[in-house]
Amino acid sequence: MSRYVLALDQGTTSSRALLFDREGRVVAVAQHEFPQHFPKLGWVEHDPAEIWDSQLRAARGVLVQARIGAEAIAAIGITNQRETAVVWDRHSGEPIHRAIVWQSRQTAPICERLRAEGLESEVRARTGLVIDAYFSATKIRFILDAVPGAQQRAERGELAFGTIDSWLVHKLTKGRVHATDASNASRTMIYDIHARAWEPGLLAALRIPREMLPTVCDSSGVVGDADPEWFGRAIPIAGIAGDQQAALFGQGCFEPGRAKNTYGTGCFLLLHTGEQPRSSTSGLVTTVAWSLGGRFEYALEGSVFAAGAAVQWLRDGLGLISDAEETEAAARSVPDNAGVYLVPAFVGLGAPYWDERARGLLIGITRGTTREHVIRATLEAIAYQSQDLFACMQADAGLRPSALRVDGGACRNGFLMQFQADVLGVPVERPRMLEVTAFGAAALAGLGVGLFRDRRELESVTAEGTTRFEPQIDAAHRDALQAGWKRAVERSLGWEQA
Repeated sequence: MSRYVLALDQGTTSSRALLFDREGRVVAVAQHEFPQHFPKLGWVEHDPAEIWDSQLRAARGVLVQARIGAEAIAAIGITNQRETAVVWDRHSGEPIHRAIVWQSRQTAPICERLRAEGLESEVRARTGLVIDAYFSATKIRFILDAVPGAQQRAERGELAFGTIDSWLVHKLTKGRVHATDASNASRTMIYDIHARAWEPGLLAALRIPREMLPTVCDSSGVVGDADPEWFGRAIPIAGIAGDQQAALFGQGCFEPGRAKNTYGTGCFLLLHTGEQPRSSTSGLVTTVAWSLGGRFEYALEGSVFAAGAAVQWLRDGLGLISDAEETEAAARSVPDNAGVYLVPAFVGLGAPYWDERARGLLIGITRGTTREHVIRATLEAIAYQSQDLFACMQADAGLRPSALRVDGGACRNGFLMQFQADVLGVPVERPRMLEVTAFGAAALAGLGVGLFRDRRELESVTAEGTTRFEPQIDAAHRDALQAGWKRAVERSLGWEQA
């Protein structure tokens, strides 16, 4: 009897695979890192072949670890780094260029051209997004310009574009299926979230041939079968969602007004807004949360580009720590930040600022500043950035979540979670099972093949064993902390132009 779901969690720095049983328990986990490529300052690229190799090894590894065969797997669910773009040859299946990663700023000049052409309002109205190098469309344009003859090949239908989910589906099915789901499509900057189709005017503005694009499918439901070569028998691929939407689903945020924040390389805060997309006037983006049975649900989203990446910088760039776990004790060892603020704008600032030219800033340093103050300021910066997003969401949606659900590696840090509750002024809820992104993909796949009956069955899994952090500071203290943060951010904006 097929009683497990295999979740493929393809991230920015590693590929993971997790095996879940019907009760939502993690049975086995495997993870493999892969190289990051930085060809120029501010550019970030991946080798798609290395992504596939690391993901396949992880997937096979969990079956070995759990000592089960493919016949025990009911379905495969995929969740992925979303805006990273791959272009490959349909005939050979080989990429024509490295994947351009969501973090990369190499398409900023293309974005500037689109703004100069007056397309900002059109992009916002059609796609719910802003023009930014973060999203996929300008990456497609960059690759077609960078590879000789690529534009002509694309126009002849010889090339395919996909985000990482599409790339994995292509590899798993040996090229038989070219598909994405609505949550990933909504992150490309060329998908009309109202018409629920690729947008012809934006495709024309970027000279992206429609023939390159994948079919947009529901987030839950069988899109194809993984070839028997990979696991010994065909396994249905029945769930696909971008990593942040998968986390929203895995957290059980099924009702309007529920919000989650994922603390990873970046921070991603999503607020479920229901079956009608809500526009933002605060610098957030409107995105598809998921589509089930042809029914679309939407979310407001804010993206912080550097969260865990800031802690990595403490370790790898400054040598202040040897392991991220050291940061909690260091931050608690001082009573406050002593006026020190870090703005981790290493690759610009995301929502609500959307400033590609902002750069990192450490300010408020005195002779009394210590290593511990810098570490504390780094953790606090993660919380401040998330608070910026939270405030914008309340203004845009008119909804104030009663709590913020959290996940991701950094939410293990008790200091950070308490400080997050303090600056938000609402409780923070951390689930016992932190693998909610992978669980979201597994849940969508399980629903797609009938292993799970409905969403009510899934809610009991996410609610079990939650830790709750209550705010512990008053409004005056909160306002003073946020005022210092705002002053620091103002000084970081537009720095590259100086």
